[in-house]
Amino acid sequence: MTGGRPFRAGFACLVGRPNAGKSTLTNALVGQKVAITSDRPQTTRHTVRGIVHRADGQVVLVDTPGLHRPRTLLGERLNDLVRGTLAEVDVVGFCLPADQRVGPGDRFIAEQLAALRPPEGTAGASAGAGTPVVAVVTKADLVGKGRLAEHLLAVQELGAWTDIVPVSARSGYQVDVLVDVLLGLLPEGPPLYPEGELTDEPEAVMVAELVREAALEGVRDELPHSLAVVVEEIVAREPREGQAGRPPVGPPLLDVRVELFVERDSQKAIVIGKGGARLRDVGTRARREIEALLGAKVFLDLHVRVAKDWQRDPKQLGRLGF
Repeated sequence: MTGGRPFRAGFACLVGRPNAGKSTLTNALVGQKVAITSDRPQTTRHTVRGIVHRADGQVVLVDTPGLHRPRTLLGERLNDLVRGTLAEVDVVGFCLPADQRVGPGDRFIAEQLAALRPPEGTAGASAGAGTPVVAVVTKADLVGKGRLAEHLLAVQELGAWTDIVPVSARSGYQVDVLVDVLLGLLPEGPPLYPEGELTDEPEAVMVAELVREAALEGVRDELPHSLAVVVEEIVAREPREGQAGRPPVGPPLLDVRVELFVERDSQKAIVIGKGGARLRDVGTRARREIEALLGAKVFLDLHVRVAKDWQRDPKQLGRLGF
């Protein structure tokens, strides 16, 4: 109990069509980067758990790939990942960006979520009442008040939501309100994670995601769906010996070797760039993020390889972690 209120803890899943702002919102709610972001659709390919700590509760956020009508085996597996996650959480946040009108993709997801909604007249989070769904209108800072009001009405007509909350992850508008709403729909219970822990993602997965985020920056539309990143190793380099009788000198250094996979030679050329300039830029930007994540200096060794049509090949999908 905190101030007379029971402590609540549970899992909240953010869903929405690709590029609806789910990863950016996850980072804003947690207060630190735990999910990669990009203006390219289908950036997220793994569930990324971010943990929001409050005095009266703990919200474990599950950020998922965007639900979409799949065109490849990879797309089918990403959708299966989302549906599997929905079956295991306590509350769902359905993200609908304010700067885009409600469209077929949103209606497709609304249909998928319809079976989760609690029956009318029941408490949203009570046992046996189904999973409550909160409509989260993201990117509210990108539109005027009139357009936002129009969008909220369209969202309301799309389904019978437990609540509708407009937010802006970038400006912080109503982010705390959304936490309050999600927390109120979670079951009473003790914390699920220790205080201060912000994510349960393995370091290698986080490193791979940071490299992929840097590689997606400013590229043409064809590449995001065809790029996969695998961390081959993260090893500590032996420190240099100091002078006689003194300990080794210099900060710790980690060797991080990463493979980037694309489907065609033309895509490999895009990632590498003229004379390797683009790949060096990717390495520079990714290394800064990785060093912040790991708390150590990093030597980042990037290699680009072609795995032809890997999105449609079950064996290659397995090797790449899907």
